[in-house]
Amino acid sequence: MKIVVLFPEAVEGQDNQLLNTDKAIGLKSFLQDKGHELVILKDGKEDLDKHLEDMEVVISAPFYPAYMTKERIEKAPNLKLAITAGVGSDHVDLDAASQHNISVVEVTGSNTVSVAEHAVMDLLILLRNYEEGHRQSKEGEWNLSQVGNDAYELQHKTIGIFGFGRIGQLVAERLAPFNVTIQHYDPINQKDNEHSKFVKFDELVKTSDAITIHAPLTPETDNLFNSDVLAKMKDGSFLVNTARGKIVNTDALVKALEDKHIQGYAGDVWYPQPAPADHPWRTMPRNAMTVHYSGMTLEAQKRIEDGVKDILDRFFNDQPFQDKDVIVSGGRISSASYNAKND
Repeated sequence: MKIVVLFPEAVEGQDNQLLNTDKAIGLKSFLQDKGHELVILKDGKEDLDKHLEDMEVVISAPFYPAYMTKERIEKAPNLKLAITAGVGSDHVDLDAASQHNISVVEVTGSNTVSVAEHAVMDLLILLRNYEEGHRQSKEGEWNLSQVGNDAYELQHKTIGIFGFGRIGQLVAERLAPFNVTIQHYDPINQKDNEHSKFVKFDELVKTSDAITIHAPLTPETDNLFNSDVLAKMKDGSFLVNTARGKIVNTDALVKALEDKHIQGYAGDVWYPQPAPADHPWRTMPRNAMTVHYSGMTLEAQKRIEDGVKDILDRFFNDQPFQDKDVIVSGGRISSASYNAKND
């Protein structure tokens, strides 16, 4: 069986990293005695295309995705399984995978704590105007008025969480001690919990001082935060996105920041990924962007390694996958998250 994986290129001296072309989350030794062919790629375009015809399994991380489009899937007649080494399988055309009876499976829960912590960090960085304070420290400045003019406390703010699954709930749990009001919108989870109150989407957008996005990329959420939705956000509010870059419209966000309607934007997700050097989010004002690494802590990488090996073991032994990990199986999209409709 030919297994193709796409991981970031290994860098000398970065020995802790598991998700790279060298360590490859332990797959070399794992597959060594099983008689399968392992092909490790560092380029998700031309290199991937060379192997479409005869590969049977493709594995990539959402941080460095192998975009399995409809066109690529149609050129991969032997493909049976697409594994996301992490969480979020939107880099696979799920409808095309369903039509071609390709299973799409991910390691659910592997990086939830890591992403939740990152989102809380982003909120604090934005509200405290950390980026400007850090810039001054690097460039030899000491302009307290300039940095203090846009620095806020988190307490007493209303925080909106868009998407209240595993990560959204962990974010609420971690924000609660900051003495904030937390509200959420989720088409599936419409219940209050001890930390957060459910509200309609429009109310979330209009009444939140800051919104943090934790929803999958689906046809319903693709470009959902467009110019109209961004315009409804509170003047001077903040937006954090550690979910998927395409949930927020690229150009509309830049304009909202330039007009100072949105006070600041932070996150680690882009479209496409890796983001090109001239991506406008790299240089837009009042941003605290990073590369896509919120779910790449060393602890999360180890959980990803264990989860991918479990998925492969089940596949080789013709055993069912864990229900929580399945996105597409048996010719249909079975994950509720990818079938949800916004009201």
